[in-house]
Amino acid sequence: MRLLQSLTRGLEALDFLAASREPARLTDVAEALGVDKSNASHLMKTLVAAGYATQDSARRYQPTDKIARHTASSHSLIDIVSVKEAWRPVLERLVAETGECAHMAVLVGSRVWYIDKIDSSLPLKVDHPIGALAPLHCTALGKAFLAFGDAQLEGPFPSFTARTLTTRRSLDDEIARTRARGYSIDNEEFAPGIRCVARPIYDDHSHMIAAVGVSGPSVRVTDERLAELGHIVTSASIPSPQKGPSHEYQPD
Repeated sequence: MRLLQSLTRGLEALDFLAASREPARLTDVAEALGVDKSNASHLMKTLVAAGYATQDSARRYQPTDKIARHTASSHSLIDIVSVKEAWRPVLERLVAETGECAHMAVLVGSRVWYIDKIDSSLPLKVDHPIGALAPLHCTALGKAFLAFGDAQLEGPFPSFTARTLTTRRSLDDEIARTRARGYSIDNEEFAPGIRCVARPIYDDHSHMIAAVGVSGPSVRVTDERLAELGHIVTSASIPSPQKGPSHEYQPD
């Protein structure tokens, strides 16, 4: 098997930084890897630019926690199926209690992916098909990942309705309010006449794995009802005792 020498060197450099008790000098890196200072400098600049290392004021290098964050926050298909099965009864109870549509989504790149839903029995209802993708900045499920998960989103933020938040400042302010209240809101920001609330689901390591929410038409979901739905959703949890991993959200 042909190995990429530059990639191999970069991984060796990361291993060296991770094993070092103190920030490493460029000469230390060069000596440890058996390369000249010029090659070591290129390696370290690449790691810094990619976010895997930092350089302090004394021009010494140390690793970031980027790999650890990726490892801890990544979820396998088995994890996702498990949480979907565990929370299915919760979605059923949410629909029974609220009369509105309940849904679940996971993060896929810069969008949310709907993996489960239960429809409302009312004639006028919201439909988010399973398998559909939706933006982060203007959906309740998406804003849950921005507020409580590891989702990162760069602008521009396209407008879908007159209520869509399209600036970084307005979105950051809404994310702060979301964290304070414990649930996210879509106030007719993705589609006119539709309001939604959502909350995070965490794994055993306190990393967000999915989001669940409730959606309804604005003729029924008034401002007062929206807050009520938010409290209902944040109070929802899988039955106790629960065998296996716990995915219950515990508000701060």
